[in-house]
Amino acid sequence: MKNKYIDLIEQTFEFPSTEFKVEDGELYFNDIPLMDIIKQYGTPLKITYLPKISQQIQKAKRLFNVAMAKVDYDGDYHYCYCTKSSHFSFVLEEALKNEINIETSSAFDINIIEELYNQGIINKDLFVICNGFKKQQYIENIANMVNTGWKNCIPILDNMLEFDSLGELVTGKCKLGIRIAAEEEPKFEFYTSRLGIRYSDVVPFYENHIRKNPNFEMKMLHFFINTGVKDDAYYWNELAKCVKVYCELKKICPTLDSLNIGGGFPIKTSMQFDYDYEYMTEEIIAQIKNICSQYETPEPHIFSEFGSYTVGESGAVIYSILGQKQQNDRERWYMIDGSFITNLPDTWGLKQRFIMLAINNWYHEYTRVILGGLTCDSQDYYNSEAHSNAIFLPQYNKDETLYIGFFHTGAYQESLGGYGGIQHCLQPAPKHIIIDRDKSGEYYTRLFSKEQSFRSMLKILGY
Repeated sequence: MKNKYIDLIEQTFEFPSTEFKVEDGELYFNDIPLMDIIKQYGTPLKITYLPKISQQIQKAKRLFNVAMAKVDYDGDYHYCYCTKSSHFSFVLEEALKNEINIETSSAFDINIIEELYNQGIINKDLFVICNGFKKQQYIENIANMVNTGWKNCIPILDNMLEFDSLGELVTGKCKLGIRIAAEEEPKFEFYTSRLGIRYSDVVPFYENHIRKNPNFEMKMLHFFINTGVKDDAYYWNELAKCVKVYCELKKICPTLDSLNIGGGFPIKTSMQFDYDYEYMTEEIIAQIKNICSQYETPEPHIFSEFGSYTVGESGAVIYSILGQKQQNDRERWYMIDGSFITNLPDTWGLKQRFIMLAINNWYHEYTRVILGGLTCDSQDYYNSEAHSNAIFLPQYNKDETLYIGFFHTGAYQESLGGYGGIQHCLQPAPKHIIIDRDKSGEYYTRLFSKEQSFRSMLKILGY
């Protein structure tokens, strides 16, 4: 009878995969023996596998370049990383090895870019796409970049007042973009995005304001969909509307030459993930080319902003099962040595699901469980997976610690969880390690941060 955990996984998914395999009952992630990592560092533990970041970037570059070549697209492709997905230095440094550009969303992002420049990691030719509703400090930082020679720093107007604020501070030539306020999905709580300028105002605003100011050069139209790049009528309709506005604006604005298609590719949040990256890329490029051809408009350079796609699949979080609680006839709880609310806040706030697998005991029989976190909050639990409304893990054995891993957790979780600060029930931030490979392909690890100490918490609290 096939009732072992490994039987369940092999019957449910195509397993092993390019990322996951099992040897001697223990899980490997990107050929990294996770039990060896646990023996060295313990749990709870956050992991960033750096090579995955470069792999994702190179994959997207290939997809877009091939798609453009297939239809003889007359424009360039520029990959941007959204820093808000993860601001850590090791993420930016790895991503920037791949000749990419950066998209920002706040004033402090500009300070990060200046620090990268001071370290010699980037130069002033880099495209810096400045998004978001801008407070005064953000506008001042952008203007300072432009005034000190960052010729490809492109502030994207989120509202019309930002143009006047920039005009008061910019002393030389400044490239400029406008973000279009896209319509939200029909099931959304409001109709139009709070971000950007509505479609009908774009051309008049350029005519009445931007064109009259010699310091500004209109270069980019920015399009962003919250749900990301999806093969549905909503996405294709919004993309078509945006490209048509681009063609309309291009007729009166010869300097306009770039279209930023914003929102990113999805990442694998389930072992049953099925997304045709190649088809979607080719269809995007083909549709843009086709609409431009209909309007007899030169094809724009394409910018994409990939945040979660860049860094998400590089991350993992590993927990120990501290104990088992049988609360009634049906509900069996496995208690982890961490918290979902503080370590993986998207599981709590958005009901996000990640790939979750046992790390050891794969040859043990499996059972249905609910995972419980350590805070005193009733919402600190995880009770289903993306492909199923249940969780199955190897049966608990008090004499052999069970370890589990959540994978593709590399985007947003640290910033949303309040890295280095105070978290619910004073649960400490876990240890965080970086895994990389040397020139020979051998992996090595380094400790980025220790588990948060009580002293650091007391200091923050004023004790």
